[in-house]
Order: sequence, then structure tokens, then C-alpha cells
Amino acid sequence: MGAGDAGMMAFAIFAVLVGLMFLGVPVAVAMGITAVGFFVYLGEFNVLTMIAQRMYAATTGFTLLAIPFFILAGNLMNTGGMTTRIFRFANALVGHVRGGLGHVNVLASLIFSGMSGAAVADAAGLGLVEIKAMDEAGYDRPFSAAITAASSTIGPVVPPSIPFVIYGSLTNTSVGKLFLAGFIPGFMMALAMMIAVSITARIRNYPKGERASLREVWESFKGASLALVMPLIIIGGILSGLFTPTEAAMVACVYALFIGLVVYREITLRDIPRILWETTVHSVRVLFIIAAAGFFGWLMIHQRIPDAVIKTLTSMVSSSSGILLVIVFILIVLGCFLEGIAVLVITIPIFMPLIAMYNIDPVHFGVIMILCSMIGLVTPPVGMSLYAVASISGVDIWTLSKELLPYILGIFIVTLIMALWPGLALFLPNLFY
Repeated sequence: MGAGDAGMMAFAIFAVLVGLMFLGVPVAVAMGITAVGFFVYLGEFNVLTMIAQRMYAATTGFTLLAIPFFILAGNLMNTGGMTTRIFRFANALVGHVRGGLGHVNVLASLIFSGMSGAAVADAAGLGLVEIKAMDEAGYDRPFSAAITAASSTIGPVVPPSIPFVIYGSLTNTSVGKLFLAGFIPGFMMALAMMIAVSITARIRNYPKGERASLREVWESFKGASLALVMPLIIIGGILSGLFTPTEAAMVACVYALFIGLVVYREITLRDIPRILWETTVHSVRVLFIIAAAGFFGWLMIHQRIPDAVIKTLTSMVSSSSGILLVIVFILIVLGCFLEGIAVLVITIPIFMPLIAMYNIDPVHFGVIMILCSMIGLVTPPVGMSLYAVASISGVDIWTLSKELLPYILGIFIVTLIMALWPGLALFLPNLFY
């Protein structure tokens, strides 16, 4: 198959996939139907016998075991009282500046991201607390919802991170290095959002709270201290070699359960079945997408689409920075139509040979892929955080999307900076490894 034929096939495959999703078909089912349909169309009936094998192989990596445990840890923290204590501490630190609760929203998400690793867990857990507090302080509901959705994207960038676990598993890249590489871009995202909040707050003359006393700062810190210890346990344990990322996720669950059940006593035994069920549903949703994308990716490889993409891109640009910028554009466009995890699983087999050809560090590239997928989380028509916050805030999707534009621009600028200056992402991994 020539490059032109592969290009036409790729266009047809993605057209069918996106068409099914616009009809309301779940993304995992849409990928499965597309793959099976094209193999039948091509007369490759023997390949269909490999569906179960490909789907099973895509989800059986040891590293992927961390996903349900990090989801469970996030659910335990949302139920166990850590969320409200983190919000109180963030409010004591920055609640006194103009647009203070907007800044509190970002800072609380930055802290919470060191424990969860899932944007939707951040949006659904912290989001309820943040939007209620901002309503009571007189903020516009669309602004409150927008900064809640935007700040939730910090969660999958600052470690621990479920997307980094998936990327590391699929590319055999050190998850510890990926976790370290997420710190600087995560803090830069928070800074970009705070700048956007400051500009918006001055234009709209939003209120500012009273400056907290040192006693209040100290009391709120003590209240949140047990929550603040969790990132140190997770990252410290991984860097010291005490446990693997998968084992770190289990430790996080045990720690969150102990704090919520014994120390804060905000989790009861009756809450456990509901928490486990919510974790199971979310985990199955994520792993089903990975499984379906495993077979969908086999279709792409079978039709030599990765080879055609490599030939096309290498004929367009010759430098590594140029290749990265083109890939950033492709990932952002795909992220508007496909769920972030699906984009990772589908595009990694296509882009990794290209990355190796241009000697681009896989850790650096992982950071860029995750940042691009964060833009997809808050853009229609399939942004998961967008829909999660819209549902809890009552703000319609298009109003929320318009309000999100300054924050999406901030994430995009951070992504470009990371693409053009790899040293920023690689500084901490090179320092500790």
C-alpha cells in the first residue's frame, strides 16, 4: 500500500470513528466497531480471531494495575474529608487577593493533584466544594465552573498521574522519570491559570477575602497536613526504590482509607461499598477504552498507517522541534474528538518510531502528549472534565467552553514552551536519575 492509499485509509477510518461518536456511540465501542468493520470490508476475516487476544494484551501490563488503585485513592480522599481541608488551607494562603477564590481553586487543585492523578476526580470532588464557596462569595457561576474545569487538568500532569502510568506502560518508559518530569509543567500550568484569573478578576471587579491570620494559616495547615504528606510518600517511595508506581498506588489507597476511616472519621463502613463500586465503574471505563484501542491500533499497523504518517511528516519538516510542533497540532485536533486515553493508545504506536528517528527523549515526548490531552479534556465535543463540571454546575457546555478560552490558551502556551525547551521537562528526571 502506497503512502497515498494509506492516507486515504487513515482518513476513512477516523471519519467513521468520529461519525460513530457524534451519533452517541461510546468511544470504546466506536473504536471496536470501526476496527471490526474495516477488517470485514478488507476481507481480513482471519484477523478477527485475534480480537480477544489483542484486547487482553492491551490491558495486562503490571504497570496498568496502578490505574484502579489511584482512582480508588482519589475516591477515598473525596469521601474522607481531605478535599475540604485542602480547600481551607489554600484559601488561607491566597484567598485575600482579588479574585481570591479563583486562585484558591487553582492552588487546591495543584495540591490535590499530588494525591489523585485523575482530572475527573478533581473536578467532581474539589469542584463541588469550590463552586459552592465561589457562589456564596458572589462570583459568576460560569467563571467558577470554568476555573474548576481548567484547574482539574493539573491533576494528570503533577504526579501521581494515570496518563503517565499508561504512557509508561505502552512505551516501556520509567514511570518514576515521567512523574518527576510532570512537576515543572504542572506548576507552570497553575501559574498560567492564576495570571488568567488575575486579569479576569480585575476586569470584572471580583471580590477578595480577608487576609488570614498566621494562626488561621497554621491551623489550616495542620488540618491538611496528613493530606499533604501523601505526595511525599508516593514520590519518595518511588524515588528511593522502596516500591514501584503500582505498589505506590496501593500504599496511597491504604493511607487514604486509614486517614478517612480512623483519623478524620468521615468515612464509615457503609461508604466502602459505594466507593468500591464507583472505582470499579471508572476503572472499567478506562481499561475498556485501552482494550478497544489495542485492537484499533492493530488495524492502524495492519494498514501501515504509521509508516505513511512518518513519510509524510519527515517530508514536511526536518528538525526535531518542527516535528514536535506538527505532532502537537495533530494531538490537539484529535483530542477535540477522541477521549484522551484513546488518543494516547492510538497514536503512541504511530509516533514512537518517529520520536526515535529524531532522537527525542521519550520522557520529554510523554510530557508533551499529556499536556496536549489536557487541552482535549476541556474542549468540546468530548471533553470529560468539561462535561463533569457542566453537570455539577448547571452551566451549559457552550457558555462554559467560551469562558474556558483564556485557560486553554494558558495550557497551550505551556505546551509550546515544553516542546521547544525540553530541558524544562527533563531537569528533575536528570537530577534524580
